[in-house]
Amino acid sequence: MIALVLVAAAAIGWWGWQSRDARTLRFGDVAAVVAALVALKLFSRGEALPAVLALVGAGWWYWFRSGGRLPGRGAGMTREEARRLLDVGPAASAEEVRAAHRRLVARVHPDAGGSADLAARVNAARDALLGR
Repeated sequence: MIALVLVAAAAIGWWGWQSRDARTLRFGDVAAVVAALVALKLFSRGEALPAVLALVGAGWWYWFRSGGRLPGRGAGMTREEARRLLDVGPAASAEEVRAAHRRLVARVHPDAGGSADLAARVNAARDALLGR
């Protein structure tokens, strides 16, 4: 049991180190880590069905927190889509990409009457072209 608590503490510490902001850690995040650890314990005792359910719950929470995207996918935007959205050429420099992003996000940002979804797409395009 003490090993499970230590692994949970390590996982929560890793989350804090990755996000660099403790305020982003929510109760559901801690619960998902605990659910995953309980699932591992259940697997070790041969209780597969409850373990799978716990892992599915933890995975769903991670997916939900990531906005319904898989990690590292940049919202599924290709470099070609990003270039079209930002209206930059294939040989655009990082500064040209940043300038196009600033110009476009100023028009589509929710504070300027746009939508959060459009602003997120513009940010994803910038990230795809800058390799973030």
